Amino acid sequence: MKADIITGQFVRIAQTPATVADRVLARVIDNILLIIYLIVVSVTISWIERTLFNLSTTDSITVILIVATYLPVLFYTFICEAFFNGQTVGKRVMKTRVVNVDGSQPGLGQLFLRWLLLIVDEGMGLIGIIFIMFNRNGQRLGDMAAGTFVVRLQGYRQLKVTLNDFQYASPDYRPVYPQAANLSIGQAEVIRKALQAGAEYNEEQIARLVPKVEKSLGIQHREPSGVSFLLTVLHDYQYYALELV
Repeated sequence: MKADIITGQFVRIAQTPATVADRVLARVIDNILLIIYLIVVSVTISWIERTLFNLSTTDSITVILIVATYLPVLFYTFICEAFFNGQTVGKRVMKTRVVNVDGSQPGLGQLFLRWLLLIVDEGMGLIGIIFIMFNRNGQRLGDMAAGTFVVRLQGYRQLKVTLNDFQYASPDYRPVYPQAANLSIGQAEVIRKALQAGAEYNEEQIARLVPKVEKSLGIQHREPSGVSFLLTVLHDYQYYALELV
């Protein structure tokens, strides 16, 4: 199963979402490492208590040591994904990683949110697995909330951009409005959505959008219709976006 990622330049990239088996095995590997860590640290703390301090389990130093031991375990997934390019040790072994739905690196807020909802995904009867199985992009609740999903790195296709990847197909295309290069990704997306209906354009919506685009870019269109003007602006934007890829 493939999941298409659309970049800000409207380039389509095919990614393969990690399977349930990939994600479960990655989690098993992570849990095994955490168990080994807890055993080693627990034995070390016990030795410190008996040998160096002769402490009881109620002493404040013991409490501090226990808290310091369990905090890395609690935040393990978030810390690893934040500092190791969306991967834990298990994900690295299974060659998977967390990415945004547009293929970019998730921010700390997104990674924290998906970590926070891990309690729900794994704690409520493994509900996360159910969502992964029946979601097109293999997303659990945390992924859906954070706008992320887990992909298989070996399924990644190298990005090869040509003019044919864009809506204009002519290799000798020349832009009409150089000002289109100043469009933001959000503005280009608004134009694209307005034109998405194909032959069934919403004339009222187009009529409202055309003067806004003209004003924003400081131009006056020369096309026979508002639709052809917006198409030209969008194609020009894609032309200049291609130069940045």
